[in-house]
Amino acid sequence: MSLLRVALTLFASLPAAARAADNAPPFNRANTVAWCIVPFDGVKRTPAARAEMVRSLGITKVAYDWRAEHVADFEREILEYRRNGLEFFAFWNTHDEAFRLFAKYNLQPQIWQTAPSPEAATQEQRVAAATARLLPAVKRARELGSRFGLYNHGGWGGEPENLVAVCEHLRRVHGADHVGIVYNFHHGHAHVDRLAAALAAMKPHLLCLNLNGMMRDGDRREMKIFPLGQGELDAALLRVATDSGYRGPVGIIGHTQDDVELRLRDNLDGLDWLAAQIEGRPTGPRPVARVPLLPKAGTPSK
Repeated sequence: MSLLRVALTLFASLPAAARAADNAPPFNRANTVAWCIVPFDGVKRTPAARAEMVRSLGITKVAYDWRAEHVADFEREILEYRRNGLEFFAFWNTHDEAFRLFAKYNLQPQIWQTAPSPEAATQEQRVAAATARLLPAVKRARELGSRFGLYNHGGWGGEPENLVAVCEHLRRVHGADHVGIVYNFHHGHAHVDRLAAALAAMKPHLLCLNLNGMMRDGDRREMKIFPLGQGELDAALLRVATDSGYRGPVGIIGHTQDDVELRLRDNLDGLDWLAAQIEGRPTGPRPVARVPLLPKAGTPSK
């Protein structure tokens, strides 16, 4: 029996009242982070329009991803978030201009960076090599006063056990207690049957859990990016996440070059529908997606 099935069997065996009291999920607007909404927005909103759009959805946190054409708007983005009462929650990778502005405006967003997948003969050598690659950015985040998130993006560095090994090595050997893990469901399709064990290992270091509608082998079926509530595994996986005890921030993603507001609304509707199931509240019918369920061709990658 898979770990996923074991976790769900254990969950189902608990009294309903105990499940509701002990497993109240963190799936609410105040705890939700908008992610992949800048280069993946088919409408190509300005910083002002983007901030107003996020605020109108009741989301208060943004993890900011960018491309070269967005560098000129870094400062305007910061100012518009402030004007709209949004938290600049995280920043993708590093950039000199961004770090200058973070210091100017006294911001300490989480810094997210892909965990590398170095080639080496042994696990210990791979961990050491990954650490060496990450160390300059890790030190820079510490100087800023920011947390540093190892981001799963496939390969060796995308495996939960390796994320934990690199994180713990950085903490133990380099005193990098500000380092943690950002785990993405859309890069974890191969982990669904062992998610309970993976989350148990990552939970002490988990900085953000980015959600996604999940189909079995979705990454092989052109369903890698899917709205929450539309995936066949969504309710089961969110129950596993709730049972893990994680109560930190949860991200919802755009990522498909549609109108990102509609994609975020689809995810919020799905998240509300799933949370009601987990909490034992009336759910109503499954939400109807506003945008196509399959991503458009040519979606830019990080």
